[in-house]
Amino acid sequence: MKRLVARKPLNSAELRQLALAYVGRYATSRAKLAGYLRRKLAERGWDEEDAPPIEAVVEAMAAQRFVDDRAYADMKAGGLARRGYGVRRVRQALDAAGIEGSDAEEALRMVDEDKEAVALAYAKRRRLGPFSSDPANLAKREKALAAMLRAGHEYLTARRILDLSPELVQSGMARSEP
Repeated sequence: MKRLVARKPLNSAELRQLALAYVGRYATSRAKLAGYLRRKLAERGWDEEDAPPIEAVVEAMAAQRFVDDRAYADMKAGGLARRGYGVRRVRQALDAAGIEGSDAEEALRMVDEDKEAVALAYAKRRRLGPFSSDPANLAKREKALAAMLRAGHEYLTARRILDLSPELVQSGMARSEP
């Protein structure tokens, strides 16, 4: 039987080491790093008299450019766009990561500029609309529209992509890469 060993409470140096290890392993935002450090403090406790310097550690990581909210927002938005997710879905992911203000708006603007190509990439990946085996089936088209809306695409954009003819897409007239 495995015994659980109680880990000793954290101090300032160990908190910084945890932060450094985390940013070394994961691309992250300030808010996600602060949340990770809070979880670790809740698990292990705090060994010093003063309050844990979570915000100071996060700011130090940002000052050293180990954490860059703008770069994280661009990376996250670009990855989701390549997978075919729309602006609403990208905004939800950025909100969940704690990305706010101009960092989020710039990343969203890039996704919004290519919304047709992003929606087309989603339709191709999921075999919807012109990529479907039965594009004329109305029940499938309604389900495809619902899927595209859940993926964060605007109604008119989703409708436009689903209304493309398979011949047009096969001939290369429609862009398929975001």
